[in-house]
Amino acid sequence: APPRYRYYQNVCTQSYSYAWWDWARWEREIDWMALSGINLAPAFAGQEAAWQRVYRSLGLNQSEIDAYFTGPAFLAWNRMGNLHGWAGPLPPAWHLKQLYLQYRIVERMRSLGMITVLPAFAGHVPQGVLRVFPRVNATRLGGWSHFDCTYSCTYLLDPEDPMFQVIGTLFLKELIKEFGTDHIYSADTFNEMTPLSSDPAYLSRVSNAVFRSMTGADPEALWLMQGWLFQHQPDFWQPAQVRALLHGVPLGRMIVLDLFAESKPVYQWTESFYGQPFIWCMLHNFGGNHGLFGTVEAINHGPFAARCFPNSTMVGTGLVPEGIEQNDMVYELMNELGWRQEPLDLPSWVTRYAERRYGAPNAAAASAWRLLLRSVYNCTGVCVNHNRSPLVRRPSLRMDTELWYNASDVYEAWRLLLSAGAELGSSPTFRYDLVDVTRQAAQQLVSDYYLSIRRAFQSHALPELLTAGGVLVYDLLPELDSLLSSHSLFLLGRWLESARAVATSDREAEQYELNARNQVTLWGPSGNILDYANKQLGGLVLDYYGVRWSLFVSALVESLNSGSPFHQDQFNQAVFQVERGFVFNKKRYPAVPAGDTLEISRKLFLKYYP
Repeated sequence: APPRYRYYQNVCTQSYSYAWWDWARWEREIDWMALSGINLAPAFAGQEAAWQRVYRSLGLNQSEIDAYFTGPAFLAWNRMGNLHGWAGPLPPAWHLKQLYLQYRIVERMRSLGMITVLPAFAGHVPQGVLRVFPRVNATRLGGWSHFDCTYSCTYLLDPEDPMFQVIGTLFLKELIKEFGTDHIYSADTFNEMTPLSSDPAYLSRVSNAVFRSMTGADPEALWLMQGWLFQHQPDFWQPAQVRALLHGVPLGRMIVLDLFAESKPVYQWTESFYGQPFIWCMLHNFGGNHGLFGTVEAINHGPFAARCFPNSTMVGTGLVPEGIEQNDMVYELMNELGWRQEPLDLPSWVTRYAERRYGAPNAAAASAWRLLLRSVYNCTGVCVNHNRSPLVRRPSLRMDTELWYNASDVYEAWRLLLSAGAELGSSPTFRYDLVDVTRQAAQQLVSDYYLSIRRAFQSHALPELLTAGGVLVYDLLPELDSLLSSHSLFLLGRWLESARAVATSDREAEQYELNARNQVTLWGPSGNILDYANKQLGGLVLDYYGVRWSLFVSALVESLNSGSPFHQDQFNQAVFQVERGFVFNKKRYPAVPAGDTLEISRKLFLKYYP
């Protein structure tokens, strides 16, 4: 392989995808990593158990620790200092199970020749530290992403405070004693958080303090840092600030993940990270959303352009989605590019991909994939793959229905895949893709019905409003729900039951289920990051998105009938009760699929194919 590293995983994936995994599921993932040639990846499980030991040894009491850790579905943001306390605390059994997993994860990864990346101290501390050490110099950062200081505004230690080194080195020594080390450590101090000062000297002191706390425990330490912050807040991170943060660490002792390189590469405007090594990463997915998407041209050329950049310090390629189990093709392509010297011929690659994926050549399936390649998978320009389809967003009269591709290509790919059903129907990967492409077609149809609903409302046409609203709420969404319910990977019950399965008591099971439900819907107590992690799952479409749409159509009908205007604010208050109700409704959802995917897709096709 041309570069040294092929990296995989995002800090957020730990929560959006791996939160409830058992060892069997982890083992499958690590085996897939080995088969894909991944040789560098985080091993983050069980770190809260180590932190708890460190906090206790420093003199914090259990209630102070409980007030700090979030619930399992939100730990990624606790680890980066964005959140504390939300949906927590962590039960003792959680720590034990995660430690047990971590032992097996690092053992398996190392046995397959992978380098494990362990977490390190980034400078954030629980409030309890200020009680035990009243003279410690710590300052609160601002709120994160629509959260106020109830659950956000974490304390950051001053880099010059002696406790910075004490805590950082204590933690890393604890981890190394427990799990051994491959000498690469991850820490993100300012992920989506504005530093207290833009003074370059201050920023260098912070990165230097983080690095010194690593070398205090391991003289050979290398710091792996996510480069997301630089493109997320470009107004703050001007060249002087970026250079200061990067040069607080000796050259070559830090590796930066250019996290969103396929859309917003940072290496180009930082002279290749001012000399620090970097990995060219494809982020691709936010929040684990479903929705066909890719930037195949950008990933087919990007890594090679980065390697040829003047004085390039690129040392690898990486896959860093926030959530997995979607758009397999894009990840297979990116993995392959890590082994290539030059770009691929994409249409011929995807033709071979279809054959490998289904275990047999099929002209219709290959044609379908070439259509998908040129449409949904070929977003150009600055593409942010956040599913904004009206299907998965809170309804309003100002919803975005823009597409970056020609919708008819997806409808035609759907027709072609269905026609291959007789030959390929026994292939599990084919059935999965048929659900996914049918789901994408249905998502497009939802937008069409939404536009009809909006037009009818704005022109005061009650009969047309009732027709379009009726089809959407009483036929299209239930049909989509039954399609999704026919495949195990598209079941809400699978996500919820895997959360309950981790529990060791009824009380834990209820807490974990609330964590799992909240993450994919409200994302916070009051819809703070509403629908950020939306999924299209059997059960969720009917009982969450469907109920919202029903309420919306009813509100519009009521408005036309009574002659009073539709107020979005009033609707938002009413629909929040529905959303919150879903999180707490305790209904159990099946974790086993029902119905025949091919039959349901064909029925939808006969009814709705434009």
